Amino acid sequence: TNPVRFKVAMRAKRLGLPLDRLDVMAETKVERICEILSEQKTSMVILDSIQTLYTEAIPAASGSTSQIKESASILTRFAKHTGISLLIVGHVTKEKELAGPKVLEHMVDCVLHFEGQSDLQYRMLRVVKNRFGAVNELSVFDMTDQGLKEVINPAMIFLDRYGAAVAGSVVMVSRDGVRPFLVEVQALVSETKTAPRQLILGLEYNRLTLLLTIMKEQAKVDILKHDVYVNIVGGLKITETASDLAVLLACVSSLKDQPLPHDMAVFGEVGLSGEIRSVPNAQERIKEAQKNGFKTIVVPKVNQPKQPIGSMKVIAVEYLYQVLQAVFEQNGEELRQVG
Repeated sequence: TNPVRFKVAMRAKRLGLPLDRLDVMAETKVERICEILSEQKTSMVILDSIQTLYTEAIPAASGSTSQIKESASILTRFAKHTGISLLIVGHVTKEKELAGPKVLEHMVDCVLHFEGQSDLQYRMLRVVKNRFGAVNELSVFDMTDQGLKEVINPAMIFLDRYGAAVAGSVVMVSRDGVRPFLVEVQALVSETKTAPRQLILGLEYNRLTLLLTIMKEQAKVDILKHDVYVNIVGGLKITETASDLAVLLACVSSLKDQPLPHDMAVFGEVGLSGEIRSVPNAQERIKEAQKNGFKTIVVPKVNQPKQPIGSMKVIAVEYLYQVLQAVFEQNGEELRQVG
């Protein structure tokens, strides 16, 4: 028994797939693959992987630039001629870029990146190039013992909150591709008798130091003399600056030991002069928070919706000190004494 076929058959059986509709072929010669496929009634073919295929038209080793380019060219012409859908698997580099010549990405109709970490149960399918549709689309799947299952509401998968509201926690409306996500930002601010330190997981370290300095100079809230620890729950890596406001509110909440409302969400970029700058796709973020039961949302004034969003309370602010006043219900003099 062919070990490749046996392994695929065992996995298909475990996942409950119909074995009578699944064929496996152990072949690396492109001409032979096209010849066999043209004789069968096949709707979809998975080629794993393009780096192992070769064509006799090129006198080079498998995986070389010329072999990958010519093999992919033959396969794409075959797919367009026969109408068979080809899913070509390619290796990736350490930088998570598609290995091989860049022309390979231009030859195919769509490039999908299947991402995930071994310690997380979720997998993401990201569209980075689509000839017939939009890019930056994202699908989220749950890795189960029965295979991958689509996550119906991906906006909530990284929101893991328990019980009553606690100090140092706030929900941020982030965005990955075309999908908004609700993510919990946690902060712990502690007094120290030694040199203060800042530690942040899921965000850029230098960004945290910059934000704390802005808050000290523009809102007169000095947290730099404390130890500050910030964490993005769920192991996410947030790169957008729309997380600025959530990080600062979580830090002040921990410093004052005052919990923020459990049903409040936040997003906004903080500028060097303390202004709250607009973020892209604000309306979609607001609607996503409202759809998931949040009653209050803090947004930049530029992103304030023109029409009411149901019964949701929208707090639109221009400057950082206004945010602290609105959220913590303090007057300006008391705010200057914080920290």
